[in-house]
Order: sequence, then structure tokens, then C-alpha cells
Amino acid sequence: MTKDILTFQSCFKSTKPKTSIPVRFLSSKEVKKQSGSVKTQLLQSGFEGKAGQVCGIRDKSGKLDQIIAGRIDTFSPYDSAAACNHILKNLSKDIVKKTVFTLEGLNKKDLTAAYVGWGWACYSFDRYKKDKTVFPSLYLPKSAPTHEVKAQVESVHLLRNLVNTPANDLGTAELEAVVKKIATQFKVKTKSIVDKELLKQNFPMLYHVGKASQRKPRLVELNWGKAKDPKLVIVGKGIVYDTGGLNLKPPRFMRLMKKDMGGAAHAIGLAYLIMALKLPVNLKLIVCAAENSVDGNAFRPGDVLETRAGHTVEIGDTDAEGRLAIADALTYAGESKPDLIIDYCTLTGAARVALGPDIPALFANKDKTAQDIVKVGMSNHDPVWQLPLWAPYFKSYSSDVADFANDGDGYGGAIKAGLFLQKFAGDNTDWVHLDCFAWSQSDTPGRPKGGADNGMRAVFHYLQKRYS
Repeated sequence: MTKDILTFQSCFKSTKPKTSIPVRFLSSKEVKKQSGSVKTQLLQSGFEGKAGQVCGIRDKSGKLDQIIAGRIDTFSPYDSAAACNHILKNLSKDIVKKTVFTLEGLNKKDLTAAYVGWGWACYSFDRYKKDKTVFPSLYLPKSAPTHEVKAQVESVHLLRNLVNTPANDLGTAELEAVVKKIATQFKVKTKSIVDKELLKQNFPMLYHVGKASQRKPRLVELNWGKAKDPKLVIVGKGIVYDTGGLNLKPPRFMRLMKKDMGGAAHAIGLAYLIMALKLPVNLKLIVCAAENSVDGNAFRPGDVLETRAGHTVEIGDTDAEGRLAIADALTYAGESKPDLIIDYCTLTGAARVALGPDIPALFANKDKTAQDIVKVGMSNHDPVWQLPLWAPYFKSYSSDVADFANDGDGYGGAIKAGLFLQKFAGDNTDWVHLDCFAWSQSDTPGRPKGGADNGMRAVFHYLQKRYS
């Protein structure tokens, strides 16, 4: 199964085809400049050059001659994904198998985005299906930034594969195996702290979250890069399945809980992209893997847990386990005095109520860091939005028996979860927390229904600007 997760569907051809069908991108202004049969067919189809519009142009014999896709002034990878999606939906599997497509009329920067968008569209989680999807092949010339394109495509496919894989095939050991397989690819080592060893090495909360499952909790760490480079720590919440624990979730909320390791999927995908494109950082990846299950030894509402930071936490709700699972890892991350800490979590429904499924809530100790990530995310078609770490809200975590509890009242849940994590990351650390959904509820070009990246690329492009 680890091999399947790290097997990426290829849609690129490096050998120049003898014959091909070109794909062109036209804005509304450029549509008006077309003439002859091309203009007639565009008008007849209602094509106006809007983003997402696609039209197949045929020659006099009725044979497909070219594909024209709409675009706005700022080219988006999703413009290319829309063209690829049109081909998948409107051409037979036999024709798709035999045909190679080429991209025309784009500058170098837009070409790179177009290749990446095509690669995003060529994804289907069909591992458990007999009928496999056949994707249209795109010519990727030697002059193209092949390594960059493939890294951006593979990191997103990796994230999707991780989130989409059902929990019966992706437990804590399997998630660990994925990190180890990636470490082998990049010729670095990992270390793991498993089950009761977590108590010995002072990660008590992760242990208690996962101790009721036969799939033992574990902290997996990967280190890459040069010691002289800025220290970057990425932490991911890897709850491979979340029943809610003794505060059991209702069935409709439990159905998609295979995706509760979506934070770890983002962290792993980001680390993969950083290593593949050799960003000059001293990287530490920490994956906190556990299954929040129900058994006689499950942690209970009313229990008091000790923490690596020295705080005590009263459990008010066992379904607020994600913040517990990564809290000690955030403390550990800060002990090395890094330049920046980033964590990804599928943490609260409140973030989804506030921002919907597609936009992660971003929290940060430093407003400039947050604002720069928001800006870069918008310009790279990967929106994130900052919410405040409003300190007065932390009083809702008050406890009669411990330093604080893990559940507040029902208001501002995403903010309060961020404040909880801030207690462990520290007030003065350059720390960023992303509360993401990791799931696309609709099927759109380049973003199929299922596991989805929310804020991974925004952070990567920010890191590129910060460290390159």
C-alpha cells in the first residue's frame, strides 16, 4: 500500500510526437480577433474566453483540430486543468490513448503553470476499481522546467493519495512507512517513538490520544538539509481515524474521518516539495500519528493529562483530540530554537463554518508572516485567510482541577483551538497554524472530489520567497 501511495499517475511525454493536437488559451479580447471557421465554431458553442470555458475546434473533415480554452489576464493552472478535463469528458478512451497534446501560445511562466495544472487534472483515486482512468498525454519538452513541474504535481498527488486511502489500509504504522519511504528517496533517515516509549520520551498527550487503538500511536521525525541553513519545523496532525473517542461522533460526522490525518498529509506533501526542489532550509518534519478509538483504556472526559511543556490539561471532550496530539510536538519543535514552525491540522468545524471547505484558517504569532502567506497564496491560486489569536477567549478553557481544559464554549472554536496550540508553540516563536479541511466536496477541473490541498502550496511559495 505504501508503494501505491507513492506511485503517481504520469501524463507527460518527453518525446516529441510526430502528430499532436494543440491546446491554445484565449482571453475574451483574443476571441474577438479570431476569424474564419475557428471564430464561427467558437461563437456557435457560446465560447467567450472566460476561465473554465473549453471548445474543441474541428477541421473541414470533422476531425478534431485543436482545443481552445478560456483564460483571464493572469493565467491559472486551472485553465489548463479545464482543457484536460474537457478532453477526458468529451473524447473516447481510445482516442485519448492514441493522442498527444501540446500547449501553444503561452510565455515561459504561464507554460509552467499550464503543465502543472494539466498534471493536477490527471488524477483519479481508482486504486480499488477495476476500470482505471486513461488520462490525456501532454508533451513536456526538454526545455520545460520538468523537475519543478513534476515536484509540484507529485506533492499534490501524494497528499491526495494519503487522504483518500481508507483507514483500514492507512494506519499509524503505514503512515510511518510512507515517511520512511520518502526519506529513502531523499537519502535521509527517520526516527520513530512508538507506544509507551512516547511516555518515556515525554510525549504523553499523543500517547493518551492513541492508546485505545491496536494501531499504536507514534511520533515520526524526518530531518533533511544543511545544519547551517535556517531551521524550519513542520508538524502534522495524523489522526488516521477519529471516532471521537468516548465522546463518540454521530455517524454523519464520522463518515469522512479517514481524512483526519489531512494535516499530516499536508506536512508530508510540503516536506516532499521542499526536498524535491532543494529549498535551502534545515528541515525537521514531525508527524503525530494516532487513532482516536474506543476501548476500556481510552482516555476519558475528566481525566487530567500532563504535558511536555509542564502544563496540566483537563479533558472536557475526547473529540477535541487533535490539539492534544500535536501539542507536545510543538513544544519539542520549539526546543531547537527554529527560525519558523508551521503546523497543519484538520482541527475544527468552526473553521469550516467561518471560511467554508476551500479556505484554511491561518493563525500566526507574527502578523507579517501571516499577511505574507495570505498574499502569496492568493497570487498562486491557493487562498488562505488569517483569523486572530484573540487572547481573552482563552479564559473559556478554565478548569477547576488543572491548568486549563481542552474544550471551551461553543463560540469562536477555531480561534480557541489556535490559542490552545499557542500555549505549546510559545508566544514569541515565529509560528504558523493552518486549520484545513483537506477535502474537496465538489468535482472541478484540477480539484477532484476527495482529498485536497488547502494551503500547502501557499506556504511553499512563501518559503521560496523567504529562503531563496
